[in-house]
Amino acid sequence: MRLPYPTGESDFPLLLAPMAGVSERPYRLLCRRYGADVVVSEFLSAEGLRRQNARTVEMAEFDAEERPIGIQIFGAEPAAMAEAAAFVTERFAPDFVDINFGCPVKKVVKRNGGSGCLRDLSLVQTIIRAVSAVTHLPVTVKIRSGWDDSSRDPVGIALRCQDAGARALTLHARSRTQMFSGQANWDEIAGVVERLTIPVIGNGDVTTPEDVVRMRAHTGCAGVMIARGSFGNPWIFRQARALLDGRPRPADPSPDERLATALEHARLTLSVEGDSPQAAREFRKHLGWYTRGLPGSAALRERLQQVDDLQDVEALFASYLGRGEPVLAGV
Repeated sequence: MRLPYPTGESDFPLLLAPMAGVSERPYRLLCRRYGADVVVSEFLSAEGLRRQNARTVEMAEFDAEERPIGIQIFGAEPAAMAEAAAFVTERFAPDFVDINFGCPVKKVVKRNGGSGCLRDLSLVQTIIRAVSAVTHLPVTVKIRSGWDDSSRDPVGIALRCQDAGARALTLHARSRTQMFSGQANWDEIAGVVERLTIPVIGNGDVTTPEDVVRMRAHTGCAGVMIARGSFGNPWIFRQARALLDGRPRPADPSPDERLATALEHARLTLSVEGDSPQAAREFRKHLGWYTRGLPGSAALRERLQQVDDLQDVEALFASYLGRGEPVLAGV
């Protein structure tokens, strides 16, 4: 079943999940280059957008190279959500608007945003209808299986979303109280696929290319959204696509290739964010992920976690690779 927005040539798209502090413009660009068919912004506050908060508006910006892209918004006030959707539609014209009903983070939930909305399914429907009424773009939703085990009802929640006008739905098959612990229940994704007439995207515990293939076979979903499995690993999209197409799985990157990609990511960050101590500090998590598992990299990671200037990263990589000077420039 085709999604209601462009997915390139793919009948089974691979999506980069919206993740706060991770799915920023540089990483979205990188993942598109490495095979992600669709990307989604970090989740953005409806209040920040409707008030045109400078930082929130900046986080909604994207490059043409990122398309197809969705802007994801969160909030618990239907009127504010509608205003935010209307604003991003007119100002940025993404390919779709996604509503976050899945974020489990306490500071979001305490205001009934994200998965907090799942405690009031009438509110969920009201928000979807309010957003759909103000934009010509497809409105999609991302949900969890429920607030907790006692209220876990992914099919019921998904049907309510569909009835309210959602054009596609992503299910992270965990409850809010699970956070990211335990296992995602892929049987629930299969159950939602069976009952809905709109496309369903599977999400949860996709950490290898093989997991993508298994999720498609297990659930019959219309696409797979990859979140934590992409950390320091944008190659997962290219490798998964090969397996889905019946081709051999491309080899994992060598240390040189891994660090060259990390540098590519750093340069994209420099071009978008500028070279500031704050940008460098925020990028440290990516450096930790890219170097995870490399032979004898503990000392390298320790030094990278002290970086305050992204220009220093190349020299540290060159030293790790046993080279006297940075030689990855221009990669």
